[in-house]
Amino acid sequence: MATDKKEYRILIVEDNPGDFALVEDFLFEHIESPVIIHAKNFKGAKDSLTTDLHKFDVVLLDLSLPDNTGEQLILEMVELCRHIPVIVLTGYTDFSFGVKSLSLGVSDYLLKDDLTSMSLYKSIIYSAERKKSTAELEESERRYSEVFHFSPLPMWVVNLDTYTFLDVNKATVEHYGYTREEFLSMTLKDIRPPEEIPAFIKDIEENKQHTETVARNLVIHRKKNGDLINVEVQFTYKGVKSNIVIATDITERLNYIKAIEDQNEKLKEISWIQSHVVRSPLSRIMGLIPLIKDADDTAEKEMMMDYVVASANELDEIIRNITAKSTGDNDTT
Repeated sequence: MATDKKEYRILIVEDNPGDFALVEDFLFEHIESPVIIHAKNFKGAKDSLTTDLHKFDVVLLDLSLPDNTGEQLILEMVELCRHIPVIVLTGYTDFSFGVKSLSLGVSDYLLKDDLTSMSLYKSIIYSAERKKSTAELEESERRYSEVFHFSPLPMWVVNLDTYTFLDVNKATVEHYGYTREEFLSMTLKDIRPPEEIPAFIKDIEENKQHTETVARNLVIHRKKNGDLINVEVQFTYKGVKSNIVIATDITERLNYIKAIEDQNEKLKEISWIQSHVVRSPLSRIMGLIPLIKDADDTAEKEMMMDYVVASANELDEIIRNITAKSTGDNDTT
């Protein structure tokens, strides 16, 4: 009694009419409406597989075709069916050949004499799911490769035991100045200043004990030209002997922050000067002005005016010093 209502598109490559009829009957026992395409030889199978008219879920392959047989047939069929599981149905009872067939890329190897409707159905289901999982894994690896190699950030893979570079992306080569071949002959120690190597080894050994974690460190790296750069490195640990590292050069960022901090210190000093040093001559001037207005004696007025001029000159000198501090110019002349 057919129970599986999914539409399966199945290519049966079989030159024996009796065997084809048997396989067809087996399929209808468990699949309600299989779409079956029959190819009597390799050429017919190739035509069906290379046309856009048919998209197959599985290929059932007999190994004794009039125009191709055995290992050569398997190799050519697997090449044609890169994303389609191939299940071999054969009368060959050679166990070693069956094992070899699996190593050549077929999904399953079933003997016709032992074939049942249930064993065929299970093989189709398992093979299709396995092929789907494999395809998803390959796609994941492809995407990882693209993310890794085309990332604008320097990235590399290292061996956690030897610290050797296993792979580096284009951004790493461009940023550090070493060729890819040079990197693959180096270790992480080669891009660290000698005085930082003990701490580097300690960090790696400690972080190696933590699986499924991401660690971030601020370190100093050395480029091929000898320049030292500040780098934020992100280690991704997966419980294996290698890890992925993303290295972000933050030298300019740190220099910018340092410049801001220095400027803030200058502003604090200027603020103190304004609130304390400037107040003294300004207070004297403000105090002398009403005294000058009320004074009757000419000599006394001239003396007080001299005090005003001196205080004004003092105030001018203070302002010059403030300007010099704000611009970084020490010349106050």
